[in-house]
Amino acid sequence: MYEIKNLKSKVEELSDHGVKLLSELIEIPAISPDSGGKGELAKAEKIMEYLDGFDVERVDVEDERALGGVRPNIIAKIKGYRKRTIWIVSHMDVVPEGDEKLWTTPPFKAVIRDGKIYGRGSEDNGQSLVASLIAGRAILELNYQPEYTFGLVFVSDEETGSKYGIQDLLKRKIFKKDDLIVVPDGGTPAGNMVEIAEKSILWMRFSVFGKQTHASTPEKGLNASRLAMNFLIRIDEVLNKKFNAENNLFSPPRSTFEPTKREKNVDNVNTIPGLDISYMDCRIIPEYNPDDVVSLVEEEKEKFEKESGARIEVEVVQKESSPPTDENSEVVRVLKKALELARGVKAGVYGMGGNTCGAFFRKAGFQTAVWSTVDNTAHQPNEYCRIDNLVADAKVFAVIPFIKT
Repeated sequence: MYEIKNLKSKVEELSDHGVKLLSELIEIPAISPDSGGKGELAKAEKIMEYLDGFDVERVDVEDERALGGVRPNIIAKIKGYRKRTIWIVSHMDVVPEGDEKLWTTPPFKAVIRDGKIYGRGSEDNGQSLVASLIAGRAILELNYQPEYTFGLVFVSDEETGSKYGIQDLLKRKIFKKDDLIVVPDGGTPAGNMVEIAEKSILWMRFSVFGKQTHASTPEKGLNASRLAMNFLIRIDEVLNKKFNAENNLFSPPRSTFEPTKREKNVDNVNTIPGLDISYMDCRIIPEYNPDDVVSLVEEEKEKFEKESGARIEVEVVQKESSPPTDENSEVVRVLKKALELARGVKAGVYGMGGNTCGAFFRKAGFQTAVWSTVDNTAHQPNEYCRIDNLVADAKVFAVIPFIKT
Protein backbone atom coordinates (compact mmCIF):
# COMPACT_ATOMS: atom_id res chain seq x y z
CA MET A 1 0.00 0.00 0.00
CA TYR A 2 3.05 2.29 0.14
CA GLU A 3 2.53 2.91 -3.58
CA ILE A 4 -0.91 4.40 -2.94
CA LYS A 5 0.38 6.68 -0.19
CA ASN A 6 3.30 7.86 -2.30
CA LEU A 7 1.11 8.45 -5.35
CA LYS A 8 -1.27 10.62 -3.33
CA SER A 9 1.63 12.63 -1.92
CA LYS A 10 3.19 13.08 -5.35
CA VAL A 11 -0.10 14.33 -6.78
CA GLU A 12 -0.27 16.94 -4.03
CA GLU A 13 3.29 18.01 -4.86
CA LEU A 14 2.25 18.50 -8.48
CA SER A 15 -0.95 20.40 -7.70
CA ASP A 16 0.58 23.82 -8.44
CA HIS A 17 1.64 22.54 -11.85
CA GLY A 18 -1.93 21.41 -12.42
CA VAL A 19 -3.33 24.82 -11.55
CA LYS A 20 -0.82 26.48 -13.86
CA LEU A 21 -1.61 24.18 -16.77
CA LEU A 22 -5.38 24.51 -16.39
CA SER A 23 -5.03 28.30 -16.26
CA GLU A 24 -3.02 28.22 -19.49
CA LEU A 25 -5.54 25.96 -21.21
CA ILE A 26 -8.51 28.14 -20.26
CA GLU A 27 -6.86 31.00 -22.09
CA ILE A 28 -6.66 29.01 -25.35
CA PRO A 29 -10.24 28.88 -26.70
CA ALA A 30 -10.87 25.52 -28.36
CA ILE A 31 -14.30 26.00 -29.91
CA SER A 32 -15.57 23.82 -32.73
CA PRO A 33 -15.94 25.35 -36.20
CA ASP A 34 -19.56 24.22 -35.91
CA SER A 35 -19.90 26.83 -33.15
CA GLY A 36 -17.88 29.53 -34.87
CA GLY A 37 -14.43 28.62 -33.51
CA LYS A 38 -11.08 27.52 -34.89
CA GLY A 39 -10.87 24.06 -33.31
CA GLU A 40 -8.45 22.50 -30.83
CA LEU A 41 -5.00 22.65 -32.46
CA ALA A 42 -3.52 25.44 -30.31
CA LYS A 43 -4.67 23.72 -27.13
CA ALA A 44 -3.33 20.35 -28.29
CA GLU A 45 0.08 21.86 -28.94
CA LYS A 46 0.17 23.28 -25.40
CA ILE A 47 -0.78 19.89 -23.91
CA MET A 48 1.96 18.18 -25.90
CA GLU A 49 4.51 20.31 -24.01
CA TYR A 50 3.57 18.48 -20.80
CA LEU A 51 3.89 14.91 -22.07
CA ASP A 52 7.60 14.17 -21.65
CA GLY A 53 8.06 10.55 -20.56
CA PHE A 54 4.77 9.31 -21.99
CA ASP A 55 4.52 7.17 -25.11
CA VAL A 56 2.72 9.74 -27.26
CA GLU A 57 0.84 9.61 -30.55
CA ARG A 58 -1.18 12.40 -32.15
CA VAL A 59 -4.02 11.51 -34.49
CA ASP A 60 -5.09 14.43 -36.67
CA VAL A 61 -8.46 14.25 -38.39
CA GLU A 62 -8.86 16.50 -41.42
CA ASP A 63 -11.27 19.43 -41.14
CA GLU A 64 -10.54 22.29 -43.52
CA ARG A 65 -12.61 24.70 -41.42
CA ALA A 66 -10.27 24.39 -38.43
CA LEU A 67 -6.93 25.99 -37.63
CA GLY A 68 -4.24 23.98 -39.43
CA GLY A 69 -6.95 22.08 -41.29
CA VAL A 70 -7.08 19.39 -38.57
CA ARG A 71 -8.88 18.35 -35.41
CA PRO A 72 -6.15 16.78 -33.23
CA ASN A 73 -6.48 13.86 -30.79
CA ILE A 74 -3.68 12.98 -28.37
CA ILE A 75 -2.95 9.47 -27.07
CA ALA A 76 -0.44 9.14 -24.20
CA LYS A 77 0.48 5.85 -22.46
CA ILE A 78 2.49 4.48 -19.55
CA LYS A 79 3.22 0.79 -19.97
CA GLY A 80 1.92 -1.57 -17.30
CA TYR A 81 2.54 -5.21 -16.40
CA ARG A 82 -0.59 -6.19 -18.30
CA LYS A 83 -1.16 -5.64 -22.00
CA ARG A 84 -4.64 -4.39 -21.18
CA THR A 85 -5.14 -0.66 -20.94
CA ILE A 86 -7.36 1.40 -18.69
CA TRP A 87 -8.11 4.68 -20.45
CA ILE A 88 -9.02 8.09 -19.07
CA VAL A 89 -10.81 9.93 -21.89
CA SER A 90 -11.23 13.71 -21.65
CA HIS A 91 -11.95 16.35 -24.27
CA MET A 92 -10.12 19.49 -25.31
CA ASP A 93 -12.97 21.40 -26.96
CA VAL A 94 -15.23 23.78 -25.08
CA VAL A 95 -18.54 25.48 -25.78
CA PRO A 96 -18.72 29.21 -26.57
CA GLU A 97 -18.96 31.65 -23.67
CA GLY A 98 -22.60 32.61 -24.32
CA ASP A 99 -23.74 36.04 -23.12
CA GLU A 100 -20.52 37.62 -21.83
CA LYS A 101 -22.53 40.14 -19.81
CA LEU A 102 -23.53 37.29 -17.46
CA TRP A 103 -19.89 36.61 -16.56
CA THR A 104 -18.23 38.32 -13.60
CA THR A 105 -14.78 37.38 -14.96
CA PRO A 106 -13.54 37.26 -18.59
CA PRO A 107 -14.62 33.86 -19.99
CA PHE A 108 -11.24 33.07 -21.51
CA LYS A 109 -9.04 34.56 -18.79
CA ALA A 110 -8.28 32.23 -15.89
CA VAL A 111 -9.16 33.85 -12.56
CA ILE A 112 -8.28 32.07 -9.29
CA ARG A 113 -10.48 33.04 -6.37
CA ASP A 114 -11.71 31.30 -3.21
CA GLY A 115 -10.15 27.97 -4.15
CA LYS A 116 -11.71 27.97 -7.62
CA ILE A 117 -10.41 28.55 -11.14
CA TYR A 118 -12.94 30.48 -13.20
CA GLY A 119 -13.14 30.37 -17.00
CA ARG A 120 -14.86 28.64 -19.89
CA GLY A 121 -13.83 25.00 -20.04
CA SER A 122 -12.41 24.99 -16.50
CA GLU A 123 -14.75 22.24 -15.31
CA ASP A 124 -15.85 20.93 -18.71
CA ASN A 125 -13.46 19.28 -19.36
CA GLY A 126 -10.25 21.01 -18.31
CA GLN A 127 -10.39 19.82 -14.72
CA SER A 128 -10.41 16.14 -15.67
CA LEU A 129 -7.96 16.57 -18.52
CA VAL A 130 -5.39 18.15 -16.20
CA ALA A 131 -6.16 15.75 -13.33
CA SER A 132 -5.47 12.76 -15.56
CA LEU A 133 -2.25 14.31 -16.83
CA ILE A 134 -1.06 15.08 -13.29
CA ALA A 135 -1.87 11.49 -12.30
CA GLY A 136 0.29 10.18 -15.12
CA ARG A 137 3.07 12.59 -14.21
CA ALA A 138 3.01 11.31 -10.62
CA ILE A 139 3.41 7.71 -11.83
CA LEU A 140 6.31 8.66 -14.07
CA GLU A 141 8.17 10.69 -11.46
CA LEU A 142 7.89 7.85 -8.93
CA ASN A 143 9.07 5.41 -11.61
CA TYR A 144 6.29 2.98 -10.73
CA GLN A 145 5.06 0.45 -13.28
CA PRO A 146 1.29 0.08 -12.96
CA GLU A 147 -0.74 -3.12 -13.17
CA TYR A 148 -2.74 -1.96 -16.19
CA THR A 149 -1.20 0.08 -18.97
CA PHE A 150 -2.34 3.62 -18.21
CA GLY A 151 -3.76 5.43 -21.22
CA LEU A 152 -4.76 9.08 -21.52
CA VAL A 153 -6.80 10.33 -24.46
CA PHE A 154 -7.43 14.03 -25.11
CA VAL A 155 -10.03 14.29 -27.87
CA SER A 156 -11.52 16.92 -30.13
CA ASP A 157 -15.15 17.55 -31.03
CA GLU A 158 -16.91 16.10 -27.97
CA GLU A 159 -19.26 19.08 -27.70
CA THR A 160 -20.54 18.83 -31.28
CA GLY A 161 -20.87 15.12 -31.97
CA SER A 162 -17.39 13.50 -31.70
CA LYS A 163 -17.09 12.94 -35.45
CA TYR A 164 -13.51 14.25 -35.38
CA GLY A 165 -12.74 12.68 -32.02
CA ILE A 166 -13.98 9.50 -30.39
CA GLN A 167 -15.91 8.25 -33.40
CA ASP A 168 -12.81 8.50 -35.58
CA LEU A 169 -10.55 6.85 -32.98
CA LEU A 170 -12.96 3.95 -32.61
CA LYS A 171 -12.84 3.39 -36.37
CA ARG A 172 -9.03 3.33 -36.20
CA LYS A 173 -9.12 0.51 -33.59
CA ILE A 174 -7.09 2.53 -31.07
CA PHE A 175 -8.84 0.70 -28.23
CA LYS A 176 -8.66 -3.09 -27.76
CA LYS A 177 -11.74 -5.15 -27.02
CA ASP A 178 -10.84 -5.92 -23.37
CA ASP A 179 -9.69 -2.38 -22.49
CA LEU A 180 -11.48 -0.47 -19.74
CA ILE A 181 -12.79 3.06 -20.33
CA VAL A 182 -13.26 5.85 -17.78
CA VAL A 183 -14.86 9.05 -19.08
CA PRO A 184 -14.54 11.87 -16.50
CA ASP A 185 -17.19 14.08 -18.10
CA GLY A 186 -19.99 13.88 -15.58
CA GLY A 187 -20.36 13.37 -11.87
CA THR A 188 -21.52 14.69 -8.53
CA PRO A 189 -20.21 17.32 -6.07
CA ALA A 190 -19.27 14.57 -3.60
CA GLY A 191 -17.63 12.34 -6.21
CA ASN A 192 -19.43 9.38 -4.71
CA MET A 193 -21.44 8.12 -7.69
CA VAL A 194 -20.32 6.23 -10.80
CA GLU A 195 -22.45 6.72 -13.90
CA ILE A 196 -23.17 3.44 -15.67
CA ALA A 197 -26.02 4.41 -18.02
CA GLU A 198 -27.20 7.31 -20.14
CA LYS A 199 -30.62 8.08 -21.46
CA SER A 200 -30.95 7.88 -25.21
CA ILE A 201 -30.82 11.29 -26.84
CA LEU A 202 -33.25 12.26 -29.59
CA TRP A 203 -33.43 15.72 -31.16
CA MET A 204 -36.23 16.48 -33.60
CA ARG A 205 -36.89 19.47 -35.86
CA PHE A 206 -40.49 20.38 -36.72
CA SER A 207 -41.11 22.57 -39.80
CA VAL A 208 -44.71 23.77 -39.88
CA PHE A 209 -45.86 25.24 -43.21
CA GLY A 210 -48.87 27.55 -43.21
CA LYS A 211 -49.69 30.58 -45.41
CA GLN A 212 -48.18 34.01 -44.85
CA THR A 213 -50.46 37.04 -44.79
CA HIS A 214 -50.98 40.42 -43.16
CA ALA A 215 -51.80 40.16 -39.46
CA SER A 216 -54.96 42.23 -39.95
CA THR A 217 -56.40 39.62 -42.34
CA PRO A 218 -55.77 36.27 -40.63
CA GLU A 219 -58.63 34.65 -42.54
CA LYS A 220 -56.54 34.90 -45.71
CA GLY A 221 -53.61 32.96 -44.27
CA LEU A 222 -52.70 30.02 -42.09
CA ASN A 223 -50.72 31.02 -39.00
CA ALA A 224 -47.70 28.71 -38.85
CA SER A 225 -46.71 30.10 -35.44
CA ARG A 226 -50.01 29.18 -33.78
CA LEU A 227 -50.07 25.82 -35.53
CA ALA A 228 -46.53 25.06 -34.34
CA MET A 229 -47.42 25.92 -30.75
CA ASN A 230 -50.52 23.71 -30.82
CA PHE A 231 -48.61 20.87 -32.45
CA LEU A 232 -45.80 21.05 -29.86
CA ILE A 233 -48.30 21.01 -27.00
CA ARG A 234 -49.98 17.94 -28.47
CA ILE A 235 -46.68 16.12 -29.02
CA ASP A 236 -45.56 17.01 -25.51
CA GLU A 237 -48.75 15.58 -23.98
CA VAL A 238 -48.84 12.43 -26.13
CA LEU A 239 -45.19 11.49 -25.55
CA ASN A 240 -45.34 12.03 -21.80
CA LYS A 241 -48.50 9.95 -21.56
CA LYS A 242 -47.23 7.07 -23.71
CA PHE A 243 -43.63 6.80 -22.47
CA ASN A 244 -44.26 7.20 -18.75
CA ALA A 245 -42.28 4.34 -17.17
CA GLU A 246 -39.75 5.18 -14.45
CA ASN A 247 -36.21 3.96 -13.86
CA ASN A 248 -34.82 4.99 -10.49
CA LEU A 249 -31.24 4.74 -11.73
CA PHE A 250 -31.89 8.17 -13.25
CA SER A 251 -32.85 11.57 -11.91
CA PRO A 252 -35.42 12.48 -13.06
CA PRO A 253 -36.49 8.83 -13.37
CA ARG A 254 -38.76 9.39 -16.38
CA SER A 255 -38.05 10.14 -20.01
CA THR A 256 -38.19 13.86 -20.76
CA PHE A 257 -39.56 15.59 -23.87
CA GLU A 258 -38.71 19.28 -23.91
CA PRO A 259 -39.53 21.87 -26.60
CA THR A 260 -36.40 24.01 -26.86
CA LYS A 261 -35.02 26.03 -29.76
CA ARG A 262 -37.26 28.06 -32.08
CA GLU A 263 -35.92 29.62 -35.25
CA LYS A 264 -36.69 33.14 -36.38
CA ASN A 265 -39.78 33.35 -38.60
CA VAL A 266 -40.86 36.85 -39.76
CA ASP A 267 -39.05 40.14 -39.21
CA ASN A 268 -42.06 42.32 -38.41
CA VAL A 269 -44.90 42.13 -35.91
CA ASN A 270 -47.72 42.66 -38.40
CA THR A 271 -47.07 39.63 -40.60
CA ILE A 272 -48.50 36.19 -39.93
CA PRO A 273 -45.70 33.67 -40.61
CA GLY A 274 -46.06 30.98 -43.23
CA LEU A 275 -43.25 28.87 -41.79
CA ASP A 276 -42.33 28.07 -38.20
CA ILE A 277 -39.39 25.83 -37.24
CA SER A 278 -38.94 24.50 -33.73
CA TYR A 279 -37.08 21.72 -31.95
CA MET A 280 -37.58 19.16 -29.20
CA ASP A 281 -34.94 17.56 -26.98
CA CYS A 282 -35.89 14.06 -25.81
CA ARG A 283 -33.96 12.05 -23.20
CA ILE A 284 -35.31 8.51 -23.16
CA ILE A 285 -34.76 5.84 -20.50
CA PRO A 286 -33.38 2.46 -21.72
CA GLU A 287 -36.79 0.79 -21.41
CA TYR A 288 -37.87 2.53 -24.62
CA ASN A 289 -36.60 2.57 -28.19
CA PRO A 290 -36.16 6.08 -29.64
CA ASP A 291 -37.52 4.79 -32.96
CA ASP A 292 -40.85 4.17 -31.25
CA VAL A 293 -40.90 7.81 -30.13
CA VAL A 294 -40.30 8.97 -33.71
CA SER A 295 -43.05 6.66 -34.99
CA LEU A 296 -45.59 8.08 -32.55
CA VAL A 297 -44.62 11.63 -33.53
CA GLU A 298 -45.15 10.75 -37.20
CA GLU A 299 -48.60 9.33 -36.41
CA GLU A 300 -49.62 12.48 -34.56
CA LYS A 301 -48.21 14.63 -37.34
CA GLU A 302 -50.48 12.97 -39.91
CA LYS A 303 -53.52 13.47 -37.69
CA PHE A 304 -52.66 17.11 -37.07
CA GLU A 305 -52.14 17.81 -40.78
CA LYS A 306 -55.62 16.47 -41.61
CA GLU A 307 -57.23 18.52 -38.83
CA SER A 308 -55.41 21.80 -39.49
CA GLY A 309 -54.68 21.91 -43.21
CA ALA A 310 -51.01 22.59 -42.45
CA ARG A 311 -48.06 20.62 -43.76
CA ILE A 312 -45.47 19.47 -41.23
CA GLU A 313 -42.02 18.00 -41.78
CA VAL A 314 -40.42 16.01 -38.97
CA GLU A 315 -36.65 15.58 -39.10
CA VAL A 316 -34.43 13.63 -36.70
CA VAL A 317 -31.45 15.90 -36.01
CA GLN A 318 -29.64 13.57 -33.63
CA LYS A 319 -30.31 10.10 -32.26
CA GLU A 320 -27.89 8.27 -30.00
CA SER A 321 -28.37 5.40 -27.60
CA SER A 322 -26.17 2.89 -25.83
CA PRO A 323 -26.59 -0.12 -23.55
CA PRO A 324 -25.87 0.36 -19.84
CA THR A 325 -22.66 -0.88 -18.23
CA ASP A 326 -23.14 -3.75 -15.76
CA GLU A 327 -22.78 -2.34 -12.24
CA ASN A 328 -20.62 -5.38 -11.37
CA SER A 329 -18.33 -4.97 -14.38
CA GLU A 330 -14.56 -4.78 -13.98
CA VAL A 331 -14.32 -1.08 -14.82
CA VAL A 332 -16.87 -0.19 -12.14
CA ARG A 333 -15.15 -2.40 -9.56
CA VAL A 334 -11.74 -0.90 -10.36
CA LEU A 335 -13.04 2.66 -10.15
CA LYS A 336 -14.89 2.03 -6.90
CA LYS A 337 -11.80 0.43 -5.34
CA ALA A 338 -9.62 3.35 -6.46
CA LEU A 339 -12.08 5.81 -4.91
CA GLU A 340 -11.99 3.91 -1.64
CA LEU A 341 -8.18 3.72 -1.52
CA ALA A 342 -7.47 7.25 -2.74
CA ARG A 343 -10.24 9.14 -0.97
CA GLY A 344 -12.00 6.81 1.45
CA VAL A 345 -15.21 7.12 -0.59
CA LYS A 346 -17.66 4.24 -1.03
CA ALA A 347 -19.40 4.95 -4.31
CA GLY A 348 -22.81 4.02 -5.66
CA VAL A 349 -24.03 3.89 -9.26
CA TYR A 350 -26.48 6.02 -11.20
CA GLY A 351 -27.66 7.01 -14.69
CA MET A 352 -27.68 10.45 -16.26
CA GLY A 353 -29.82 12.30 -18.77
CA GLY A 354 -26.86 14.08 -20.34
CA ASN A 355 -24.92 12.55 -23.17
CA THR A 356 -21.17 11.86 -23.05
CA CYS A 357 -18.78 10.14 -25.42
CA GLY A 358 -19.15 7.18 -23.06
CA ALA A 359 -22.21 6.29 -25.16
CA PHE A 360 -20.01 5.66 -28.20
CA PHE A 361 -17.78 3.31 -26.20
CA ARG A 362 -20.72 1.41 -24.73
CA LYS A 363 -22.30 1.00 -28.14
CA ALA A 364 -18.98 -0.36 -29.40
CA GLY A 365 -18.98 -2.98 -26.63
CA PHE A 366 -16.51 -1.46 -24.15
CA GLN A 367 -16.89 -1.54 -20.38
CA THR A 368 -17.33 2.16 -19.66
CA ALA A 369 -17.82 4.23 -16.51
CA VAL A 370 -18.37 7.99 -16.31
CA TRP A 371 -17.11 9.66 -13.15
CA SER A 372 -15.61 12.85 -11.73
CA THR A 373 -16.12 15.29 -8.87
CA VAL A 374 -17.86 18.39 -10.19
CA ASP A 375 -20.16 21.19 -9.09
CA ASN A 376 -21.87 20.90 -12.50
CA THR A 377 -21.14 24.43 -13.73
CA ALA A 378 -20.49 23.23 -17.30
CA HIS A 379 -21.88 25.49 -20.07
CA GLN A 380 -22.94 28.10 -17.50
CA PRO A 381 -21.71 31.67 -17.11
CA ASN A 382 -18.97 31.84 -14.47
CA GLU A 383 -18.02 28.21 -14.97
CA TYR A 384 -15.37 27.13 -12.48
CA CYS A 385 -13.27 24.21 -11.30
CA ARG A 386 -12.63 23.63 -7.61
CA ILE A 387 -8.91 23.14 -7.13
CA ASP A 388 -9.62 20.60 -4.39
CA ASN A 389 -11.69 18.57 -6.88
CA LEU A 390 -8.88 18.63 -9.43
CA VAL A 391 -6.36 17.31 -6.91
CA ALA A 392 -8.73 14.73 -5.40
CA ASP A 393 -9.65 13.36 -8.83
CA ALA A 394 -5.98 13.22 -9.85
CA LYS A 395 -5.31 10.98 -6.84
CA VAL A 396 -8.03 8.59 -7.99
CA PHE A 397 -6.71 8.53 -11.55
CA ALA A 398 -3.19 7.84 -10.29
CA VAL A 399 -4.39 4.88 -8.21
CA ILE A 400 -6.67 3.35 -10.89
CA PRO A 401 -4.00 1.49 -12.93
CA PHE A 402 -2.57 -0.12 -9.77
CA ILE A 403 -5.82 -1.87 -8.80
CA LYS A 404 -5.60 -5.65 -8.99
CA THR A 405 -8.81 -7.51 -9.78
